Amino acid sequence: MTTALITGSTAGIGAAFARRLAADGQNLVLVARDGKRLVEQATELHDRHGIEAEVLVADLATDAGIDAVAARLADRRSAVDLLVNNAGFGNKGRFLEVSAEDELRMLKVHCEAVLRLTAAATEAMRERGRGGVVNVASVAAFVPRGTYGASKAWVVQFTQGVARDLAGSGVRLMALCPGFVRTEFHERAGMGTDNIPGWMWLDADKLVAAALADLARGRTVSIPDPRYKALMGVVKVIPRGMLGGVTSRTGRKYGPQ
Repeated sequence: MTTALITGSTAGIGAAFARRLAADGQNLVLVARDGKRLVEQATELHDRHGIEAEVLVADLATDAGIDAVAARLADRRSAVDLLVNNAGFGNKGRFLEVSAEDELRMLKVHCEAVLRLTAAATEAMRERGRGGVVNVASVAAFVPRGTYGASKAWVVQFTQGVARDLAGSGVRLMALCPGFVRTEFHERAGMGTDNIPGWMWLDADKLVAAALADLARGRTVSIPDPRYKALMGVVKVIPRGMLGGVTSRTGRKYGPQ
């Protein structure tokens, strides 16, 4: 049996990855800040699928949290075959309305933690000649939308660069770029969702199935839905100046800054 480590595993996309991988027979290392929810999740997945589910309480906005997860990924005695860097959050408000402390905390989770955990995982995977990393980004990576979009753009560029550097090693890397998914993301950021059109919502379980299929195909970027693929195709041909105005208005209406 192989083992997958998932950050932000207790809700949303992370929980969908945990359900799918457990159903496929993979052992899990579940990472989040809430120890009670982690234990409940691990118990449920173990009882339902007969897999081993280890819990690791860690806050990836702190050095101690990142260090703890990196150490688990580097443990050669209990190898991790798939890393899903899913932990993340959004801040409500325009630039300068959000404190610099909160912005830097976001960059810590979205960028520094992703870099350090990817490094820890892929070093061990390269030694074994196999493994995979899914770094969860967003379609916001492809439009000018402040700190959140910039951090997700970094995730995409970083993942593609590392994928090229490790080509031929047996280690696959992919940036997953979903649109709106029904998770706790907006609630935690204090953002309303009533004004988001129904057609823009994605199902987390279907998203994960598409993402894992793309990873198996060797893709380095996955936009796992035809609707968002079409939207991103349009984004590519819109002049950047016009795109900035459109995404600024849309972002204030629908998404994080």
